[in-house]
Amino acid sequence: MLWKDKYLLGVPQIDAQHKELFRRVDSFMQTLRAPGDWRQKVPKLNETLEFMKTYVVEHFRDEEEYQKSIGYPGFDAHKQIHSGMVEYVLEVSQKYESSNFDETLMQQFGGKLLAWLINHVAAEDMRIADYAVKKGVGAND
Repeated sequence: MLWKDKYLLGVPQIDAQHKELFRRVDSFMQTLRAPGDWRQKVPKLNETLEFMKTYVVEHFRDEEEYQKSIGYPGFDAHKQIHSGMVEYVLEVSQKYESSNFDETLMQQFGGKLLAWLINHVAAEDMRIADYAVKKGVGAND
C-alpha cells in the first residue's frame, strides 16, 4: 500500500478519504503493471476511472469546506489545483473512451495520478494541517 501515516492531516474525514484514494490508486497501478492481456484489464481500469471521476470531486469539496471552516489563507490557490486535477481526470477519461481504451494513455495517466496524489497530499495538504496547528484549530473545533 502506498499510504503512509505521515500523510495524516488530523482531520478524520479527510484522512479516511485520502486513504481510500491511495488504496484505489494502488489497485489501479497494480492492475496496470500486472502481466497479461490488456483487454482483460480494461474492466477493472474502467471501474477505477469511474470511481475517480466522482470521488475526487466529492473529496475535493469536503477538503475545501474544511479549509473554509478554518479560514485557510491558501484556499483559492488550493481550489485551483483541485480544479486542474478534476479537469485532467475528465479529459483523460474522455480521450480514453474515444480511443477505444488506449493502453499507453492509461499508463501515462496512472503515473501522473500516482505522482500527483503523493505530492499533493505530502506537500499541499500538509500546509493545511500546519496552518490548523498554528491557528490552534483542529478537526473537532
